[in-house]
Amino acid sequence: MREIVTAALQMGPIQKAETRKDVVERMIALLDRAKDAGATLAVFPELALTTFFPRWYMEDQAEVDSWFETEMPSAETRPLFDRARAYGIGMYLGYAEKTPDGHHFNTSVLVSPQGDIVGKYRKVHLPGHSEFDTDRAFQHLEKRYFEPGDLGFPVWRSQDGILGMCICNDRRWPETYRVMGLQGVEMVMLGFNTPAVNSQMSAEGPEDRLFHHRLSVQAGAYQNATWVIAVAKAGVEDGHPLIGGSLIVDPNGKIVAESTTEDDEMLVHACDLDLCNFGKETIFDFARHRRIEHYGLITQRTGAELPPV
Repeated sequence: MREIVTAALQMGPIQKAETRKDVVERMIALLDRAKDAGATLAVFPELALTTFFPRWYMEDQAEVDSWFETEMPSAETRPLFDRARAYGIGMYLGYAEKTPDGHHFNTSVLVSPQGDIVGKYRKVHLPGHSEFDTDRAFQHLEKRYFEPGDLGFPVWRSQDGILGMCICNDRRWPETYRVMGLQGVEMVMLGFNTPAVNSQMSAEGPEDRLFHHRLSVQAGAYQNATWVIAVAKAGVEDGHPLIGGSLIVDPNGKIVAESTTEDDEMLVHACDLDLCNFGKETIFDFARHRRIEHYGLITQRTGAELPPV
């Protein structure tokens, strides 16, 4: 077996007024629990250091930039990195990134157990809108504050496995998993902050949102014979509820652990990467079964075009 004892470290709500220092202290407390459970990999949520700020409409760029990190680790996050390195625990950490040349991304990094950043991913599938929308029950302004990721869907060798990353809305797109699957991915880590109600259709509440979340993650895991570790920031942030539903899903698409709260919570599972082998060598043996001569539309066309009448 090639086991990675993985801790999915769900975080409860982060209010707009909370400081990075306060949040990092919570994250270190979760990391302490992961160490006690024998974990060597800890997966935190999307935008783990702040509230989900894209719900707020802002015009002042300085205010916008206050939610972004210009370096990682930063002074505020250094204690988290130091604790993880002391424990020999690798991390997936989601945050808002401002680059030295002024670009803004929704980003995650993969940190080795030795404390080195070995991989970076920038969210590709940005949901929401870019201008204030009076028809929405609340705003979701990721397209205003972030640029689409420019790094693609790479994978990295770490902890004797092939690991990949994505963020939130990426999980709903089969291309996300398949591009990593074509690189032999054995574990996909993803953080998310998902509103408990659809801002454009109030009838779609938490039950439906959790159904679509599980469906997307389980399908991606099964169809690419990979583990998926999906970790929420959950609970009510300044009156805005987010779903929980953190999951550890095995390469057969089965949920092996799921959160039961919307607070800080830990799930732990010993993920045997060799369980990926059967699916990759049989029904999802891509080299034997894929027919790329018929898949051209996937990269030739963005929007759907109807056939002639």
